[in-house]
Amino acid sequence: MERLNIVRGDIKNKPVSSGLLAEYFESIADSLEGTLYLGYPIIGTSQGGFQIDALLVSKQKGIFVFDIKEGADNTIKYKDVQDDNYNKLQSKLIQHNDLTSKRKLGFEINTVTYAPAWSNVNDLEQDYPIVTSNEELKQYIEDVGSDIEPIFNSLLSVIQSITSIRKGLSRGYVVKPDSRGFKLKKLEESIANLDRQQSSAVIETVQGVQRIRGLAGSGKTIILALKVAYLHAKNPTWKIGVTFNTRSLKAQFKNFIRLFSYEHTAEEPNWDKIDIIHAWGSSNTDGIYLNICKDHNVEFLDFSKAKKLTTTYGKEFDKVCEKALSEIDDFQSKYDLIVIDEAQDFSKEFLIMCYNILNEPKRLVYAYDELQSLNAKTMLSPESIFGNKENGNPKVTLKNETNRPKQDIILYKCYRNSLEILTSAHALGFGIYRNELVQMFENSVLWKEIGYKSEDGDIAEGVNVTLKRDNDSSPEFLSNHSEIDDLLQFKSFATNEQQVEFVVNDILNNIKNEELLPSDIIVINPNPLRTKNVVGLFRKKLYDLGINSTLAGVSSSPDVFFISDSVTFTGIYRAKGNEAAMVYVINSQYCYDGWELAKKRNILFTAMTRSKAWVRVCGYGIKMNALETEYKKIKNNNFKLIFKYPTAEERKHMNVVNRDMSIYEMKKIEKNNKSIQQVLEDLKSGDIQKEDLPKDLIEEIRKMLD
Repeated sequence: MERLNIVRGDIKNKPVSSGLLAEYFESIADSLEGTLYLGYPIIGTSQGGFQIDALLVSKQKGIFVFDIKEGADNTIKYKDVQDDNYNKLQSKLIQHNDLTSKRKLGFEINTVTYAPAWSNVNDLEQDYPIVTSNEELKQYIEDVGSDIEPIFNSLLSVIQSITSIRKGLSRGYVVKPDSRGFKLKKLEESIANLDRQQSSAVIETVQGVQRIRGLAGSGKTIILALKVAYLHAKNPTWKIGVTFNTRSLKAQFKNFIRLFSYEHTAEEPNWDKIDIIHAWGSSNTDGIYLNICKDHNVEFLDFSKAKKLTTTYGKEFDKVCEKALSEIDDFQSKYDLIVIDEAQDFSKEFLIMCYNILNEPKRLVYAYDELQSLNAKTMLSPESIFGNKENGNPKVTLKNETNRPKQDIILYKCYRNSLEILTSAHALGFGIYRNELVQMFENSVLWKEIGYKSEDGDIAEGVNVTLKRDNDSSPEFLSNHSEIDDLLQFKSFATNEQQVEFVVNDILNNIKNEELLPSDIIVINPNPLRTKNVVGLFRKKLYDLGINSTLAGVSSSPDVFFISDSVTFTGIYRAKGNEAAMVYVINSQYCYDGWELAKKRNILFTAMTRSKAWVRVCGYGIKMNALETEYKKIKNNNFKLIFKYPTAEERKHMNVVNRDMSIYEMKKIEKNNKSIQQVLEDLKSGDIQKEDLPKDLIEEIRKMLD
């Protein structure tokens, strides 16, 4: 039995009584399974959002709605509040058929006033219970509570507003009980409830900075959208900014925030109070950086101008943020809350600028997954990002304290990828079954935090370890719908023409025979500079077969990823933040070796983890054969990660950027600056590392190769 989860939202003007209620349930949490919500839900009504003080949903005891009273004034009306609590919640729940029986709810809604400071309470009525102590509360729950296990998950789904996502996923056209479409329908129905970490991430509100770390597929984007809708309903005067790196996320955020806002207020969000904008911006699109430049009268640099500031592809936005930050002495406050998705793609300078344009108490929520970084960035600690105050103390330090909202939340459970797909993506991303590891977490405890367990006890440096996922971190239903060899396939071909034929014919079969929609399919090309050229042949052959396709951001709006009745082709940057049932990764040989290998492996990881059901990793040539061999080792080891854990010294040579160099190494680089042949020999021997090479030398080598 899972322990009762206590989610601490914001209950304005009732801090003491709500704290006592939380403390009581914390003391009996091992005896109940379910969730206690404080400051949640907010129910949409014709009069706007209706706030419930606290709600207990327990598998063993049922559902309890708390009217919380602060202070000793026992003359405050409470019967009307209990009636409102009951009527508003009942009207929300009765709309769902799986919660009803013979036109009524299939369970009781228990309403109670919790007033720990009241005394000499008179005029008690059985229909309007009041509890003034935890002893009375315990007895009340024992007397009226009842088991609701059969409808527990459905009830949670409604309470958490996830049902609104599922409204658009009707697959009434599916008729074949063994088709991919049927399997996908059942899979989507199973992803119903937020887990404990997700609930906390949505509702728990920090008066300052909050960090959310999560795997691909752990629901970060949905969580952030829910959080914005929840806080917008509670604080309609707040100005909220939502920003991200992948432009197609704009439509996702707007859709989710609208859906969740209707759940909370039964109204369209006040879009004058919510800015959903790209991080950079352009001449025809708002952006956080663009608006900061306008508001502070500093020069805005677009991509073409930014390229003049750096010779390193992917660093352009970092440089413009660095320049703007150095030119602004006094920042103007603009937002009461800023939410940042894909924070792994941003430099600390961008995060600092977001922090600087916030009103006190600087509410900033940033979410990320480091393995989805496509520019070799490593997330710094909050102390390193935001710096120190004048007294030398850090501006931001994240702590999870008892009986307080969580400041640092880790989402270890994946609701998108099966165990097999996610473990394979991690193994390839880190190079676990390659001759040499590509990259590694600096802190081994991160493996546990993202859902892996060690079969060998504690992870120790320099010794062999075996890491695996289980049902707690990778739910079985994500794997059970198909055989392993159907969930994930690596396809190596002799030529590109053979690759094209396979992908096109497989997509045709998916649509014509397997009841998948074209919009259930995405095709991802890993090399961001070649996508437009290489996908042309695939798209032409599909068109000849009567199947429409679109190239995301090129033949469609940059802010739109999926188009109805079209297969989506995309480069890796636009794929990030999106998902589909069937994912084809083409030209995967690009990710096997070469310059910036950690970045290439992160690309492969990100591409594979776009799938919520099936993946086909395709490519051609010797390098693709080698990549397929790497996957076979993963499969032969039963999707476990078995490797020698690198020492601190060995980790210095893995995916290191701007590492400290010894005087010897610096002289070695300087001596060989004009001898590319010597540099290559030293790289092979390990005398120097590629991260140590001057940027101009790397650029010179690239030009020669081109």
